[in-house]
Parts: sequence; C-alpha cells; structure tokens
Amino acid sequence: MTTASPRSIRLDALAYGGDYNPDQWPEEVWLEDARLMVEAGVNIVTLPVFSWPLLEPREGEYDFAGLDRVIDLLWSHGIRIDLATATATPPAWLIREHPEVLPHNVDGVRLEFGSRQSYCPSSPVFRDAALRLTRTLAERYGEHPALALWHVSNEYGDHVSRCWCPVSAVHFRRWLGARYGSIDALNAAWGTSCWGQHYLDFEQIEPPRTATGPINPAQQLDFERFSSDALLELFQSEIDVLREVTPEIAVTTNFMSLFRELDYWDFADAEDLVTDDAYPDPADPNAHVGAALNYGLMRSLKDGRPWLLLEQAPSAVSWRDVNVPKAPGQMRLGSMQALAHGSDGVMFFQWRQAKFGPEKFHSAMLGHRGEDSRSFQETKALGAELKKLAAIKDTRVRASVALVADWDSWWGLSAPDSLPSLRLNWLTEARAWHAAAFALGQPVDVSRAGGPYGSHSVLLVPNLYAVTVEQADALAAFVAGGGQLVVGPFSGVVDHSEQVHDGGAPGPLRDLLGVEVDEWWPLADGEKRSVTLGAALVAATHDVRVWSEWLVVADGTEVLASFADGDLAGRAAVTRRSHGSGAAWYLGAGLDDDGMRAVLARVFADAGLSVPSPDAASTTLEVVTRTDGTTDFTFLLNHGRESVSVPGIADGTDLLSGGDAADGITLDGFGVAVVAHPVSALSPSSSPSLPSASDSEAAL
Repeated sequence: MTTASPRSIRLDALAYGGDYNPDQWPEEVWLEDARLMVEAGVNIVTLPVFSWPLLEPREGEYDFAGLDRVIDLLWSHGIRIDLATATATPPAWLIREHPEVLPHNVDGVRLEFGSRQSYCPSSPVFRDAALRLTRTLAERYGEHPALALWHVSNEYGDHVSRCWCPVSAVHFRRWLGARYGSIDALNAAWGTSCWGQHYLDFEQIEPPRTATGPINPAQQLDFERFSSDALLELFQSEIDVLREVTPEIAVTTNFMSLFRELDYWDFADAEDLVTDDAYPDPADPNAHVGAALNYGLMRSLKDGRPWLLLEQAPSAVSWRDVNVPKAPGQMRLGSMQALAHGSDGVMFFQWRQAKFGPEKFHSAMLGHRGEDSRSFQETKALGAELKKLAAIKDTRVRASVALVADWDSWWGLSAPDSLPSLRLNWLTEARAWHAAAFALGQPVDVSRAGGPYGSHSVLLVPNLYAVTVEQADALAAFVAGGGQLVVGPFSGVVDHSEQVHDGGAPGPLRDLLGVEVDEWWPLADGEKRSVTLGAALVAATHDVRVWSEWLVVADGTEVLASFADGDLAGRAAVTRRSHGSGAAWYLGAGLDDDGMRAVLARVFADAGLSVPSPDAASTTLEVVTRTDGTTDFTFLLNHGRESVSVPGIADGTDLLSGGDAADGITLDGFGVAVVAHPVSALSPSSSPSLPSASDSEAAL
C-alpha cells in the first residue's frame, strides 16, 4: 500500500538528520561535519534557515558561493537537503530601510529588530523581498540533485503571530470586506448595536488593540481568523513561486504541534508534506502522553498520510526556566514514539551545538565535546536502528478513535473577556480527554469538526463552543452510522459570529444529544464538587474539575451520572442518547482523570474496542500499530524507568533485536520493540494486554 502524495520528499529511506548552520562555523569544519554525518547515518539536513543576510547582503545583491559549496559537499557524501527559503526573518538592511516592516504589539508599540520573525505578516515590503529571494533560490537550486524538499520560512507564528500595526489594520479591513461584503452585514454579524459600536464604513475599523474595557468578542474572533489567514497568505505566496519554478519538489513548513495561533487544517491544505517541531519536556513524566496527541494531529492533517518530525531536541533545550536533559534512552524512545505515530523519519535541532547566540546551550546531535559527546554516541546508535525499520516507510497508523480540534472554538473559548469562566481551557480539556484514551490503550487521530471522520468508531469532542448547523448535521450523521460521539461541556453555545444559538446551548446539537443547558455553573476557585457515576459506568464518585451545568434532559435520554453535592445535587451530569446502533454522549461536567477513564471505558466497549478496566489503565506502556495492509508494525514503548513484560504476538519478529516475539517481550526502562507480524495476528481494534510489571512500582 502506498500513501505518498503526488509531491513527496525525495528520499528513499526514513529521513534522519537535523538543522545545519554551516555559516556559524569556519569552512574547515564542514568537511568534518560531512564525515561525522555519514558515520551517524544522516541522510538529510535542513539549511539555510536564517541565512538571508548572508545570501543577500544588500538589496538585489546575492552571494551563493558558500551555500553552493556546502550543498555540493553534502551531496558528495550522499546527504540530501531540505532547502529553506531563508525568509524566517528579514535582514537588518531591510528593516532599517523600511522600518514599517516591523510588527506592533497589542498596545501599538513597535517591536525592535534583534530576534527572530521581526516582520509584520501583512507587510507588502517584506513579502516582495521574501518572494524575490525565494524565486532566486528556486531558480538556482531547483534542479540540484541534492534537493529533497522545500522548507518555507520557519515556525510561522512562533514569535509574531498577530500584528496590530497600521499595515495590518489595512489588511484586516480588506479581509473583513471580503468576508462580509458590506458594512451592514458586518454590523449584523458583530452585533454592534451592543455598546454603541455601529460602523458606517470599513475604514472606521481597527484591529482590537488595548481598549478601555472588554472588546467585542466577534471582532476578536475575526481578528484571530484574519491573523492566521495573513500568515497563510504569506506562506501561500512563497508556495506559488516554488511550484511555478520547481513544480515537482514537495513543499512544507514546520508546525509546532497543537498550536493555538494558526489553524493548521488550512496550512496543511496548502502544503505537500506535514512536518512538526516537537519538544516534550524530559522533566515531565507524562510528556509522552501530550506528544501522542500532537502526533495524532500531524498524521491526521493529511488524512492519515505519513508526516515528518522535522525538529526535536537530542537532549536539553535552551528556552525553559529549567532545561533538564534527556536521560540515556529517552531520545531514542521519543524518536521511536514519533515513528510509531506515523512520522517517516527523525530529525533534530540541530546538528552541531552552537558556540554563541541564544541557542548555544541547546543540545545538538554533535555536542560541544564533539565525537565524544553522549548525544553523538546516541545519535549514531539511533541512525543504525532506523535502517532496520525501513519497512515502516509509507505505512499508516491504525486508530479507531478521533478527537475533534476546531480552531474557531479554541479561539472563542480563549477570549479574555465576557466568558462564564476563564478556567475552562480548550487545550487543557483536549489533553485531559486524550490522556484518558491513551491510558485505555487507544491511539487517537484528530478530525475537523465537520468531518470527514473516516472509519473511526468513536469521536471525542472535548469542546465545540462555536458550532454551525452543517457541523451539527455531520456529527448527527456520524452517530446515525453507528458511531459513538462524546461531547464535552460548553458546546454548541454560539454560531461562527459569536451569537448565542436560539434556545441556548447546545444549539443545533440539542436533538442529537437530548439535553438542554439551562445555566452554566462554573466552579469558583477552590470549590469542591463531585459526580456519582451509575452502575452502567462502574458506580463510583469522582471529582469535578472547573465546570458544571444545569441540564434539562429530554425523554429517551439516559442519565448515567449525577451531581453528588452542591446546588446541582441529583441533577444529570453525564447523559447518553441512542440513535440506532450509535449513541451521543454529553458530559455536563469536567470530570477528573479517573472519571474520564470510567466514561470512556464504557464508550469504547460500546464501540467494540478492547480496553482494560479503568483501574488497570496505564500511561507507562504505549502500543501503536502502523500497517501496510498486509503486515502490521506494532510499536511497544515503555515510558517508565522500570522494566515491563508484554505478552507475545503470534508470528511476530522484533525488527530492532531480530528476536521472536511469540513468547513475549521484556522491555527495559525506556525500552522499545517494533514487532512485524501478519495483520491477522492482532485485530484492528485490539492491542496486546497491559503488561505485568517486574516489580510493584513499574507500569501501574
């Protein structure tokens, strides 16, 4: 089974390498770098991400001699190039000649040059200069045999995702005009009759800068959309040049996992290959759980096609308050986790550890001690192992569960003013729901709110604050087709103009869920409340987090849990409404970890998925399967420091050790096995049983 896109990375093996910054080093170091890259198994590097000032030292004056030499050197050693357009930040000469390129913050203060991304995304001056460089690079290197992939800019929105400058204001007004067509339509959508905000002309509208009080939430939501679109326009403008000059070369830009500022569904639609920068915190023992959700999004952005981990840290980063290094084995384990979740390679920031600048303490594949550094020794070992996993390339991850990620709801729920509670956070809820599914052994894909939902049998919707009738109809069709839909609190509240649905929440989801929300009852800081689950969910009492609701339950809707105390005592907290062989569940409360596991265990069971009991759930052992339709590749990942034993897999062979997996596998702390076996050896909805720990402190 092949899953390659029409334009895919020009590489026959799993990608292995990292960012390379040769302009930070004397040229005599380059030859040593090339030799050590070959020794480590590197087959691709990213460059020259931040080299614009060297490539174009003055406007229209280009110097590619150094880049020519380093590309030719690497290619002579069999190393391909993920070639960046070098437009991630403008050079000083452009800023000083055109200071209007600099972005402004929400207070209208211009931000100074001296870091990265010092540009306004809407600036036509910046865009024109960036496109000239992009075209020049494409024309010079487009036919170079080393070119494997175009890398546009770098981490869009990382430092500047919103700009409130006069140039952005003009762009915002133009965007609003295209969206609404007339000022009357905008006034109606924004509800400007409230607080005397009626506009007579688009020219009267400014970006939502710091004001005297709360700002119109509809204006804020549109500014979030506009800001994402402004960067998307900039991205698309470079893509257009690259596809004109080099139509056969795939294009990407590096994402930053679940990133609030940009709607990655739209960005992924524009590019050929999804790539991600992932930096789980080694100091967090559960960081791998969040990473699994990030990777679920990455593979889902292109309908399950493989993606590429373009950056991770070999050990410590340089930008946290405390930068803890990765313990021996953690870099390998984290890399294998990305592969398990659909990445067709492992890349790092960066190849050689810097001597100067803000990232001189950021780890690298080749540390300050050179060949003797621990990071290089682990880099070599991982490179050798990746060659054993060549068969997983182009395979897809098997998942029966998907989680809905909707940027309109995320942005709306994070508005700073006028919400019932600022404690209900979209990302926090999404991660809590995913963590429960993870503990129950279910890999989770990510879906748009309006679908398509693929072949998933369970759809998790932690929050859908803003919902359209079309999205509600798609969710209803999913349930009618036999799916299990689980919707979280404060969903179906407003339409996409931030106007409350007639009749209140859950708006167009009302008939599907069989409930109405009379009032929201967010918990005060420090307030304790609990929910009692009924026998259908394994009777128990669980704590409530952050949120509760006064629900009115329609006839035919089952009440599976009720509030145990407080003003809502005895009222419904968790409901279920059947529709043929499918069902729609609603959670009118934020449940604690054990409560979420208990609810999802029943949901998964109803969907025919094999899961452990909630009290046997674990976040230590992770089991993920990639498949080509004939052979499954089951990754067994031990995220704990103690060894675990995993039951055997019939006719299975561990690709890493070469051992027979039929009699079981013991994984050391941070251990990994990748078992190749016929598809029939494990059913699509099942995984190996949870492990028995080597001692009482291990997996559970």
